[in-house]
Amino acid sequence: MNVFGVDIGGSGIKGAPVDLERGDLVEPRHKVLTPQPATPDDVAGCVAEVVGNFDWSGPVGVTFPGVVTGSTVRTAANVDKGWIGVDAGKLLSERLDGLAVTVLNDADAAGVAEMTFGAGRGRTGTVILLTLGTGIGSAVFTEGRLVPNTELGHLELKGHDAEKRASTKAKEDEDLSWEHWAGRRLRKYLEHVEMLFSPELFIIGGGVSRKADKFLPLLEGIRAEIVPAELQNNAGIVGAAMAARAG
Repeated sequence: MNVFGVDIGGSGIKGAPVDLERGDLVEPRHKVLTPQPATPDDVAGCVAEVVGNFDWSGPVGVTFPGVVTGSTVRTAANVDKGWIGVDAGKLLSERLDGLAVTVLNDADAAGVAEMTFGAGRGRTGTVILLTLGTGIGSAVFTEGRLVPNTELGHLELKGHDAEKRASTKAKEDEDLSWEHWAGRRLRKYLEHVEMLFSPELFIIGGGVSRKADKFLPLLEGIRAEIVPAELQNNAGIVGAAMAARAG
């Protein structure tokens, strides 16, 4: 069964039809830049462009970089604050000519995909997926069950939101070396999360997961196993499609 998935990020909006038997994209994804400012109307237009590129006519799952309850947005750290309180499912369905739309937190979507098809498959205990990008998204699982909307990127680290210091955007903006970013900042963040949750496994997702060999060896002193996301930056698209099928 194929279902369409869209992943809204702070820098890009990407989507493709997904084969939910294999947990893989049916066609190469289509990506557009996230508009700045990322207002609801402008982002909805981009989502319509991505879906329209495939002439799609079925259900659509969409991830959002913030807390989503039902289909209503509650937080918007890395997009326009005008999203807060918006029924994103209703807005996007209207822009997609009435197609059924399911909306969920972006990291939750990536986590569900990794637990089903990727690095978390068959793992029990506490598993935490962290997506590193414009911010830091999180998905927490206990015995395979998702605890939704955890938003651990907003834990305090040295007086700041952790994502302001340990995201890949922070690495790029401050031109940090791999040693400084991973060996100090990301390691300190993981130590803090580990102290709070004692996971058996960390899964590191987002685009940086393609460069795991650059930073995983620098994360010394973490007791939990640390692995890169197997679905890499497609995990959100796959998880969005899974949610649309379930929803």
